[in-house]
Amino acid sequence: MGSVEQRSDTGRRLEVAGSTTHFHDLGSGEPLLLLPAYGPLPGTTGWLTYSKVLPHFVERRRCIIVDYHNFGMSSPLVFDEPAHDVFVRQVRAVLDHLGIARCDVVGTSTGGTVAIDLALSDPNRVSRMVVGACEASTGGDPYLLSPWPSEVAKLSAEYQGNPPDLDRLRRLLNAIVHDPAMIDEGTILSILEWAINEPKHAEAWSRSRSVPSGKLERLKEIAAPVRIIHGRFDRMVPVEGAIRLMNYLADPDLVILNRCGHWPAFERPEEFARQVLGFLGR
Repeated sequence: MGSVEQRSDTGRRLEVAGSTTHFHDLGSGEPLLLLPAYGPLPGTTGWLTYSKVLPHFVERRRCIIVDYHNFGMSSPLVFDEPAHDVFVRQVRAVLDHLGIARCDVVGTSTGGTVAIDLALSDPNRVSRMVVGACEASTGGDPYLLSPWPSEVAKLSAEYQGNPPDLDRLRRLLNAIVHDPAMIDEGTILSILEWAINEPKHAEAWSRSRSVPSGKLERLKEIAAPVRIIHGRFDRMVPVEGAIRLMNYLADPDLVILNRCGHWPAFERPEEFARQVLGFLGR
């Protein structure tokens, strides 16, 4: 597999209250908001999460990808509140700036939780929603069978709690995906270089406090149709988490992808795109 590009010339910037939100706006058609995964932080971008499925999406949709604060090319920000609330405000500001009142939303990992938060806080924004590899709540939801913290959660804490390190990063990425061969050395080095070159992101995150905020019991309030796409071998958010979401949501479908870990859009791009576009086009 060739190295996945972290950057793109489609990027734009929006200044709000002294902070910068970086986002991509490409393709044409009905708008599709793409909310990226969390990590590894620092060093990841929204472009990394979705670059392998974008060729499928931009043929039919106008795709908006937002880098959260402390990620990608958005500015560092110290906060003391639920992290997903911070990210939702960014997303709403971008949509307002672009004049998009309502759209379909795709979110994976942290992006899935942000999508849920957006649908609960601003339900008229969301037409349909695809989420996966995510919790409903800031701070996580309880598990009955799976151990917590999960394997990837432990490796993520080890990586983020220390200066950028190639071996720690490689261990983390190899656990995020089902097949480590998906992550080539060029991609690893690109993420590491980004982390080294953006130390203010890690510093701001370390000074921030993401306040827990339970959303599980509120999922039934989401009227929008939802498709959950989850990797069978997700070692960050076990499959149990997807089944739990399905049990609480009012109108869900659940798709479990074999040979897939925590990054469905990265690991199974063709099938991920087929499931997303099939759901949104029905």
